Amino acid sequence: MVRVRKVRESVTATYETHTVQLPARGVWTYEDYALLPDDGKRYEVIRGELYMSAAPRPLHQRVIFRLSYFLESFLEVHKVGTAFGAPIDVLLPEKLGDPVQPDILFVREDRLGIVGETYIEGAPDLAIEVLSPSNPAHDRSLKYLLYEEAGVPEYWIIDPLDRTVEVYVLKEGTYEQLGKWSEGETAHSTVLEGFSVPVDEIIPA
Repeated sequence: MVRVRKVRESVTATYETHTVQLPARGVWTYEDYALLPDDGKRYEVIRGELYMSAAPRPLHQRVIFRLSYFLESFLEVHKVGTAFGAPIDVLLPEKLGDPVQPDILFVREDRLGIVGETYIEGAPDLAIEVLSPSNPAHDRSLKYLLYEEAGVPEYWIIDPLDRTVEVYVLKEGTYEQLGKWSEGETAHSTVLEGFSVPVDEIIPA
């Protein structure tokens, strides 16, 4: 996510025939979120709070594009599941009022039943976020804890400025760092056995 900020005020949405007063902070649900106008911004609801992120920076998009290429190339050969990219709503278990939008996510072939027509209902097997320089805590803390609690088996955090890739795997309900890779090194996955990617190939110098 990029340049994320919490929306502290209530929101008024104007439609063709009427205006709807949407809830203030702390009480947002998926039903409220679904009423938001399609204004080109990315929204998430985390623990009842509405977050908005502005358009991503070019470097952020380049990292996502490059990693998506490696991931799709791997999945074309191995056929073990499907990858998706934002914007796509993910409703996490036990928090179905919390739609989030990972930058990239992966769902195993045997779990593709969680993928619906309009959203994904359940924890993906892999979530990937590219850090925003203006608010790294959104992905490092807030979404880290959310994915951990929701049971997402593997979480990648990519820092384009430091040129690092961190991979966390879920062990008995708690994330443990599998590794942190930087320039000249190769990051790898446990959820996607055999998948690895050179840091230099996904984060341009």
